[in-house]
Amino acid sequence: MNIILKNKFLYFQNYKLRCSIGKKGISYKKKEGDNKTPKGKFKFKYILYRKDRVTNLKTNLKKIAIHKKMGWCDDPYSKYYNHMVKLPFKGSVEKLWLKDNIYDIIIIIDYNLNPVIKFKGSAIFLHLAKKKYQNTKGCVAINKNDMMLLVEKVNKRTKLQIY
Repeated sequence: MNIILKNKFLYFQNYKLRCSIGKKGISYKKKEGDNKTPKGKFKFKYILYRKDRVTNLKTNLKKIAIHKKMGWCDDPYSKYYNHMVKLPFKGSVEKLWLKDNIYDIIIIIDYNLNPVIKFKGSAIFLHLAKKKYQNTKGCVAINKNDMMLLVEKVNKRTKLQIY
């Protein structure tokens, strides 16, 4: 199954889901901190989720429960750049355990993961959108009901095409 992101909507099967993207749009030339969503075709790696807030998460992808000491390194000078890390962490890190709900469910997008290229961008996720679909720092975000539907449909062969 392919999922196509075009004009702030995700299209797959017979579904059209509203989404938000990076504040500065979509680009082939994604760089760390540029607030752009990377253009291209990507697989999904696995799901991170808050088991204290999300129950009955049915998916064919590997699931990992988020705990308070989890983060994602967004420091291009670190050897852990664009990898999950344990907090506290020396260097810049995106905390995964948040008060708001945007990281209650995260699908890790296979962007700049193998190999990791310094400054090419990190922490590119499909996560939950804020209520008014505010722009992201480069991720793709959808509402919780749509995410629950999507996680049931995706697998390791699913590709996300971002135009």
